[in-house]
This record gives sequence, structure tokens and C-alpha cells, in this order.
Amino acid sequence: MAGSDFHSGKRSGLRIESVSFAYNHSRVLCDIDLEVRQGEFLTLLGPSGSGKTTLLRLLAGMEIPSSGRILLNSVQIDGPGTDRGMVFQSYMLFPWMTLQENIDLAISRTNGHLKKKERYVLADEYLTLVGLQRAARLYPFELSGGMQQRGAIARILALGSPYLLMDEPFGALDPVNRVRLQDLLIGVWEHASPARTVVFVTHDVDEALYLGDRVVVLGSTPGRIIAEVPIDLPRPRARQTYFSNRRINELRNVIVEHYQSDVIEQLESAERIGGNGQGI
Repeated sequence: MAGSDFHSGKRSGLRIESVSFAYNHSRVLCDIDLEVRQGEFLTLLGPSGSGKTTLLRLLAGMEIPSSGRILLNSVQIDGPGTDRGMVFQSYMLFPWMTLQENIDLAISRTNGHLKKKERYVLADEYLTLVGLQRAARLYPFELSGGMQQRGAIARILALGSPYLLMDEPFGALDPVNRVRLQDLLIGVWEHASPARTVVFVTHDVDEALYLGDRVVVLGSTPGRIIAEVPIDLPRPRARQTYFSNRRINELRNVIVEHYQSDVIEQLESAERIGGNGQGI
């Protein structure tokens, strides 16, 4: 299959070509060029204001680039689609539906030919996958934050999307639940068949290093890529020893240096503008 794509001129995966985005004449993203390989777990790291969420919304088709284009398997993205499922930081479950009904709604979009009873059986399988088999008939308000987010992940998996776009999905959780869901997500991704591609937005350096095959670092004002850092360590990764690994500490220092250089560059740029009488 990969060979036929090559000879036909088609390329698998997500490709961002010279993408810029402005909102109310203010540049949010500038000249983004990036390829997300099929089956890759890519973490998108950057400070607040670097356009991480905007870039994810562009990938989801919720926004359209001001210039440039985004291709999925060589076809330009011009709107949302079930081939790209998005998980938000807020849990986005429908409060008037049970957890099982929320999952069933996703299944019905791609497997509407199934009878309701069959869809419920399938929904329960996805809930079991994320450890929520006993919560199927509960409503979102009866669940903890961590359980709600597991439900949101189960719903996206049930949608069958080969591309998962995740916008700081664990950012609002306490440290223990955050670690649990990181490990859950990695386990689901590693064993998914067919393989899923993940683009995961975070502002946490350690989260990016632990989850990703590659870390793409964005600088701010406007958002642009300032580094791409491959995580050349095998999986599965043992959390107990991972962050004491010398290579991980080297990569963390590389990312921090890029951050610091970008901040200094922004400060010097602001001072130059200020010196011309155009500053604050």
C-alpha cells in the first residue's frame, strides 16, 4: 500500500505547507512547515500564546489557514471530518446522556447500520478499554474529571478516527490522574490496530518527552517552529527510570535552551522596536 501511494504521487500522513494564520489582523502562526508521519505520536510543545491550539484546530479543519495549505494523505483539508477526532481539555461529553450513550453517538456516525443493542455492546468494549466498564450507565456529572476524560478518549476511539488530535487533554487533572491517563493513552496507542496517529498539544516539557516519538517546539509571537527534537529511545518506556535517563536529560536541556533563546530574541526585538519610538 505504501508503495502504491509512492508511485501514484500520494503521500500518507499529515503535511503542513507554509501555513500562516491571522486573527483580526494579528498573526498567530507564521510559516509552519511540518510533516506528521502515519502512526507517529507527535507532541506539540510551546508556551501560552504560541498558537498550539490554533494549529490543532487547523489540522481538525475548524479553522482555515490565512495562507499555505494542510494535506491529509495528499488531499487538502477544508473542513472537519471523522478521519480526525479531537479531544479537548474540557471533557465535552453530553451531560444529558449516559456514558454509554455518549459512546454510542460516536459509533452511530460511522456504524449506523448496526442495531442499537449491537452498538451498545461495542460501546461497552470501548469503555472497558479505558477502564470504565462499570460506569457505562452513569451521567457525566456523576464521574470524576479523570473518568470524564477517559470517557472522552473512548468516544474518539469509537469514532474510528485514524488521526487523534489532543489539546492538552490532561492539563486540568491532578498529577496522579494525569500520569494514569498518560500511561493509558500510550497503552491504547501502542496496541491500536490499525495504527493511530496522534498529535498531542502540551506546555509540559516532561509530558512531551514521555509521550512523543518527536517533540515539535513552538516559539511565540507569532507561533513558529523553533525546534524539532526526535526522542530516540525505545518503547515501552519505564516511567520509574525514564526521567533519570541521561539522554532524556540532554533532550530536556536542548528544549529549555531553545525556549530561552526564543525569549531573549523576543525581548531584544521588543527593545529595538521600543528604541524606534514604537514600543509600549
